[in-house]
Amino acid sequence: MLEALHLELEARRDFFGPPGNLKVTSVYFGGGTPSLLTPAEAGALFAHAARLFPVADDAEVTLEANPEDLDPGLLRDWKQSPVNRLSIGVQSFHDTDLAYMNRSHNASQAVAALDNAAAAGFTELSADLIYGTPTMDNDAWRRNLEQMLGAPVNHLSCYALTVEKGTALDTMIRKRKSEPVDEARAATQFDILTEAAGEAGFEHYEISNFCRPGQYARHNSGYWKGKPYLGLGPSAHSYDGKVRSWNVAHNTRYIKSTFAGMPEHRTEALSARDRYNEYILTSLRTRWGVSLPALQNLHGEELALHFKKQVAGSLADGLVREQANNFYLTHKGMLLADRISSQLFT
Repeated sequence: MLEALHLELEARRDFFGPPGNLKVTSVYFGGGTPSLLTPAEAGALFAHAARLFPVADDAEVTLEANPEDLDPGLLRDWKQSPVNRLSIGVQSFHDTDLAYMNRSHNASQAVAALDNAAAAGFTELSADLIYGTPTMDNDAWRRNLEQMLGAPVNHLSCYALTVEKGTALDTMIRKRKSEPVDEARAATQFDILTEAAGEAGFEHYEISNFCRPGQYARHNSGYWKGKPYLGLGPSAHSYDGKVRSWNVAHNTRYIKSTFAGMPEHRTEALSARDRYNEYILTSLRTRWGVSLPALQNLHGEELALHFKKQVAGSLADGLVREQANNFYLTHKGMLLADRISSQLFT
């Protein structure tokens, strides 16, 4: 797999066009369990990428990690690698929630991972929490937030539990071996989240993301702002501004095809309509919102007029607010973001 990743780097070296066209500001080791890599292996991949692409000196280099993989000795090694930011999948500080989510770590390992990462010298720490599980009442969620917001993290991603069709949880719910997701409870816990994060001094800069003032996740912000990105490995997605591509999800097929010259992948050329819809979907989720002048500049006057006409109902209902030709979801609107966006699509 590692050899295939290095081969794909070479095969994709012209993805961003001639050298100097674009400065890479974020490198993200994510998807699956990248913390199973050794720091030396990840460092070699980073060094290879930096030889092929102009990586900024202050680039954000993130490693997604599970708490059980972050012992003190390994963290010291990671601190000596190019990785300068950790995104830790805590999910909960309660063992009952972690068992429900089928996580490999326990609550004490989650606490230790954050403390050990800070002790190793990592100042850029992000962590994930999940709310809305049947095992977590509102008081337990408040305790989760109190513990997390008191931890040495500068970024927090919080997601409502969702049930994907065909997953083990979906099967358990359909067989009535597990409680279904309570959307009303999830909405209440979202309210608790936004209030607690705000009181702790965190900016709510995207529906599911919070940070200390100005410390936005550079990588995810790039997705929301429609910047080009190159993804490497099985299932990885890439986007050059007009065309999206994604690699085969099967590990063996990925390796075999990459050794033959290029990873097996599919492509989708985005139409003007697709690019408009994606701009609305991603921009509206963020604190930067939809800029009407930018919308007109990027997508033309006709689609800008379409947006103004369609957004009127959400403005009247208090789901969207307007300020200086910028449109933002209200707190109430954030709970209905997908529905609002779909009403603005063309």
